[in-house]
Amino acid sequence: FQIFTNDQAKHADDFRNLIIAYRDKAPVGLGDVAEVTESVEDLRNQGLFNGQPAIMLIITKQPGSNIIGTIDRIKAALPALKESIPAAVEMTVAMDRSNTIRASLRDVERAMSISIILVILVVFLFLRNPRAAIIPSIAVPVSLIGTFGAMYLLDYSLDNLSLMAMTVATGFVVDDAIVVLENVMRHIEGGMSRRQAALLGAKEVGFTVLSMSLSLVAVFTPILMMGGIVGRLFREFAVTLSIAILISLVVSLTTTPMLCARWLGQKAKHQHEKPHTFLAHIYEASERFFAGLQRAYDLALQRALRHGIIVMLVLAVVIGLNVYLFMIVPKGFFPQQDTGQLMGGVQADQDISFQSMKKKMVEFVAIVQKDPAVAAVAAFTGGSSTNTGFVFVSLKPLAERKISADAVINRLRRPLDQVAGASLFLQAAQDIRMGGRASAAQYQYTLQSDNLADLRTWAPKLTDALKHDPVLADVNSDAQDAGYETNLTIDRDAASRLGLTASQIDNTLYDAFGQRQVSVIYNPLNQYHVVMEVAPEFWQSPETLKEIYVSQSGGSLGGTEATSSSLSPAARNAATNAIAASGHSSASTGSAISTSAEQMIPLAAFSSLSTEATALSVAHQGHFAATTLSFNLAPGKSLSDATKAIANDTVKISMPASVHGGFQGTAQVYQQSVASEPLLVLAALLAVYIVLGVLYESLIHPLTILSTLPSAGVGAVAALMICHVDFSIMGMIGVILLIGIVKKNAIMMIDFAIDTERNQNLTPKEAIYRACLLRFRPIMMTTMAALFGALPLAIGFGEGSELRRPLGISIVGGLLVSQMLTLFTTPVIYVYLDRAAIWVKKRRNRA
Repeated sequence: FQIFTNDQAKHADDFRNLIIAYRDKAPVGLGDVAEVTESVEDLRNQGLFNGQPAIMLIITKQPGSNIIGTIDRIKAALPALKESIPAAVEMTVAMDRSNTIRASLRDVERAMSISIILVILVVFLFLRNPRAAIIPSIAVPVSLIGTFGAMYLLDYSLDNLSLMAMTVATGFVVDDAIVVLENVMRHIEGGMSRRQAALLGAKEVGFTVLSMSLSLVAVFTPILMMGGIVGRLFREFAVTLSIAILISLVVSLTTTPMLCARWLGQKAKHQHEKPHTFLAHIYEASERFFAGLQRAYDLALQRALRHGIIVMLVLAVVIGLNVYLFMIVPKGFFPQQDTGQLMGGVQADQDISFQSMKKKMVEFVAIVQKDPAVAAVAAFTGGSSTNTGFVFVSLKPLAERKISADAVINRLRRPLDQVAGASLFLQAAQDIRMGGRASAAQYQYTLQSDNLADLRTWAPKLTDALKHDPVLADVNSDAQDAGYETNLTIDRDAASRLGLTASQIDNTLYDAFGQRQVSVIYNPLNQYHVVMEVAPEFWQSPETLKEIYVSQSGGSLGGTEATSSSLSPAARNAATNAIAASGHSSASTGSAISTSAEQMIPLAAFSSLSTEATALSVAHQGHFAATTLSFNLAPGKSLSDATKAIANDTVKISMPASVHGGFQGTAQVYQQSVASEPLLVLAALLAVYIVLGVLYESLIHPLTILSTLPSAGVGAVAALMICHVDFSIMGMIGVILLIGIVKKNAIMMIDFAIDTERNQNLTPKEAIYRACLLRFRPIMMTTMAALFGALPLAIGFGEGSELRRPLGISIVGGLLVSQMLTLFTTPVIYVYLDRAAIWVKKRRNRA
């Protein structure tokens, strides 16, 4: 029945009057008409926001668009949208991912600013000359601005990875300028003019700077060639950092010498006047400190060269320790982030009704909302599954809640476990998540089998074993094989004798329980669906089927087989006055059982009911049936611990060969990355060796330079373990960066030693001794600059800092240990390898 009116308020009243008038004259069966209600089109859906009924609109940006700009435009449009809806409806932003993104960007900008200041301070402390400190500091903004321009041309965006590369670059781009500046300063202090010192100083270290920069860029070659998701993620990081280094190379060989020729003072070192001010006293004190530091290094270096065997044994121990630490360090994929957002999956008993599920969702939302760290909770259930739901939690800012997202989850586990018949599994939302597979927990392990019976037998056993494993938390399964179904068996012969067809029976059942749309109400602005069904109290039990009557006239108005031309006059009259309703919401439901003037046949007269267990769904992966077990990590445990625990548990329960499992999503990509890590390191070492071999035209000197790497690896892994941080992809990138950083010490020593050995006819031992003392100051300066450039990343505590901390910690730890060892191991190895080269050459000549 359709009504056309401009008065929306009259819709429900008009239909109620029709129902009352018709109910009084209706034949037997229409007395069951209950009421007209204003509701939604699908009653088996529930949305909640902070405990109140809600409709959630999820907005996703288009690929490549600016997420912050998109959200700003949405927020700008909200006031106009709020004015267009009734005042009783409240429009609220439930979740906003840009809050954490903005905070993360601010934290990275702050870290980059601190890095620049620290790098300038390092230069000033070593040279104690304000003008000298300004010269290399100019290389930082020039290199970074040039890198931003290259990023724009390459269509790169500012994100966590590219900004992280820029932060690390602040300590790298100044290295070349420091080497050039220090060499120029050395000549000026010796009495040479500024112009001559600039020309000679840049010429002397030109090859050194070129070797340092090209070998550092070569380190990123394996990353640029990596495939898969990890390769695509870090390609932008590697390209950004490589561009910054190459630009700094050009700046150090052009701008830096020019500034040295114009800005540096002309006084020689012995011409400094006696101090008369407080700053001058500090200058003299720092001068004495660095002079004493260099004398101490001189004495220690002489002893190391005299006892070379002991130094080589120490290096062998470091190499062994390096391998051992890499084997025992807890490993992960990406660091666990605190983005201020939690996601949760609800799993209830498989035979739960939708009405009971709604109550469970209300309980879960109330429990989560009570936590003092929670700002807002959104939840929804319904649709294709009645025993599952989803919860989204927005946390208060980190400075306000004081604890991490994982700590909030741990605190909520106990009260959430008190809800009987359902479980809510929470996980912290991550910026980087692999696989795209929806699950109640963060990591997935999938069992597959070509025999469904075996899968249903062994999947619960493994699930139970994993639930008792202390390494794992929130273990759950997506198996939906414990539901119940009611079968309605129709006796077609008996139905045919009563004059009923299968389509008439089907239409009647769908009218009663299928939420059939029977009409549309139109007004000038909107249209409203009229939906018919039995009253909600009749949904609860299959026994309701015994009270259903089927009309011989062809079923209800919505039946596809029953047209008005096929009905008797009485039936047409009954169909024309079918129950319908409307309201101001998107749809309305009218509870009714359709009838006609002809005989009403009870459904029980030609049918029978039976109940049996059934699978609500059967998941597949590829061509095989599959069950996915998802899990989170227990506090203090790593993903490597979890993979070992699951492997041990699968062995303990002795699964048959017909059932096999494997990790999926993030856990699967983690396993692949762990397997490829040794190859990645070897590829980086090979790339550096080839570049250095071409530059030095030697097979020996690159080995001397690469001997600095084991100590850096020990320092990086030890620092991560001390800070209780897993060795993740970011830690691995830090180790690869260290390959490019720590070798510069050896490059500066060897370049000068080779030049001295050739020009002054010195022995290798004398040449490397001189080179170490002469290059001690630039070595310390470049190391401290790189260390302080990474320090803000290592100690960051802002939003999203978890992603950057392993990178900073590994760089700082690696530089500290390698600096202490390579100052002594590199000269000793240089001497031994030079002797080995001479011995090989003699043997070759004899042959």
